[in-house]
Amino acid sequence: MLVGKAGTDRRKPSIWRGVPRWAKVCTIFGVVLMVLSGSVLVGYQTLVSRYEGAVGKADLFGDQAAGASEKKSDIKGPLNILLVGIDPRKPETPPLADSIMILHVPAGMDRGYLFSLPRDLRVDIPEFPKANYAGGTDKLNAAMSYGSRVPGQNPDAARGFELLAKTVQQVTGIERFDAGAIINFTGFKNIVDAMGGVDMYIERDVKSEHRRPDGTMRQLKPGGGGYLGPQAEYKKGNAHLSGWQALDYVRQRYPKNGVPDADYGRQRHQQQFVKAMVNQAFSADVVTNPIKLDRVLRAAGRSLIFNGRGHSVVDFALALKGIRSDSIETIKLPGGPVTINGAYKGEKLQPAAEDFFAAIRNEQIDAFMLEHPDFKQKNS
Repeated sequence: MLVGKAGTDRRKPSIWRGVPRWAKVCTIFGVVLMVLSGSVLVGYQTLVSRYEGAVGKADLFGDQAAGASEKKSDIKGPLNILLVGIDPRKPETPPLADSIMILHVPAGMDRGYLFSLPRDLRVDIPEFPKANYAGGTDKLNAAMSYGSRVPGQNPDAARGFELLAKTVQQVTGIERFDAGAIINFTGFKNIVDAMGGVDMYIERDVKSEHRRPDGTMRQLKPGGGGYLGPQAEYKKGNAHLSGWQALDYVRQRYPKNGVPDADYGRQRHQQQFVKAMVNQAFSADVVTNPIKLDRVLRAAGRSLIFNGRGHSVVDFALALKGIRSDSIETIKLPGGPVTINGAYKGEKLQPAAEDFFAAIRNEQIDAFMLEHPDFKQKNS
């Protein structure tokens, strides 16, 4: 602790000094993961009830009908939470998993490791009788689509999540996810706008494939094959992004637009965005403004379908209240393309990724990261 000659505490005043005992709110990916403090305040129960009522709920793991909720007496680490981002279009179109992230929380419950699986990862998808799917080899994001199909009805994203979770468990060796969430990417725009925008670092100049500088959609080329017209641009350096800008930036994945490592770059940008949202949600501008805080909570709730295996999202938020953005380590898994007869067929992970998964399973992740610092995500 820094003290003056007279023994006076010279530490920088906390941004929380003088703040009413509002619940601090953190929205991850996400989505995405809300971390509330356990503070007691006037109106706290009303706030929690409003938020809890806004969050969508579904049987994401297929065990509620059988009564196998497996609820623990309380939430203890280690934890593995599966976060899946989708970009819903027409109700009759089976959803694809546009982003697949896992948050691993060690036993201490004071930090986390966030890693992404490539959406184009070539995997063996297990059979899934609920959707009349016989199993097969395909890209990982297709598992959600296959699992979501319901004969004679519109696709069910929650059922698709179940098959995706089974596939991810098969890939990683993680036996059980303690919670899962489906995050509506379009809803992120509303969360960011409710916060008044998000501050994040743009690692290099990037141009939008889809948006004009004013946020409107670019014109499709006649006959397809791309877009016409001016492009929104995101310049290297610190930037304050509105909702549509943040969502557009984290969607870019083409080298021609400034993302040379394609989907791996997009994964990195999404992880950077998660941490930026955490910082913004913890800012005094949000937590000391009851009206803005309420807007953020409700926007987040509308963007999320959550299943905590018997616990609510608020239960998990309270359990993870010790995690902050600077205690979340973002991970880059090593991988590369799969080509067959010269044609691109997807992605594959390098053998070192299996060592990372083993460290997660065996609760040896801290030691693994000390020996493999190259797994830490870096700005390029």
